[in-house]
Amino acid sequence: MIRVQLSDLTAYRVLDPRWSSSPLSGAGAAKHGGRVNRPGIETLYLALDHNTAILEYKQLSTLLRPGTLVSYQVSVAHVIDFREGYIPSSWESMWQDFYCDWRELWFNQRIEPPSWAIGDAVIASGATGILFKSRYAGGDTNLALYPDAFTNLDSMAVYDPDRLLEKKDPLWGSW
Repeated sequence: MIRVQLSDLTAYRVLDPRWSSSPLSGAGAAKHGGRVNRPGIETLYLALDHNTAILEYKQLSTLLRPGTLVSYQVSVAHVIDFREGYIPSSWESMWQDFYCDWRELWFNQRIEPPSWAIGDAVIASGATGILFKSRYAGGDTNLALYPDAFTNLDSMAVYDPDRLLEKKDPLWGSW
């Protein structure tokens, strides 16, 4: 695995309104799983470009659901850099299945996606996330982070100077 350090990186995410008051939570991904996390593993899926964040949120839909675009400042000591994709001389063979159709495998066929084993291996290695190419944004970069794996060398903060994400609007009610 190729390890890199990220310092003062700006990343983006579109938050579902239900999670807007918990922008550092990966509970949404933990509920059903994601590309590199099985159910129960909190994971924050971020993009390194705001347009990529929007396309990742939209995914295959022709319409964009309501959401809030949020900026994050991230510094992590150890992430796995998979942006160049699977190269047999650099990666274990399981990495060739990174871009499997995990939704089809899990939700339709009830087969555990091989990309979940990759996420498990990343966490077991002591890394806190994975950099990888977006499937929806022409190869721009995504970053999946495992907040529970953070050490005192890692940090992540939401840019919210007016603390708007903490406020509840009476028109929205409580979730």
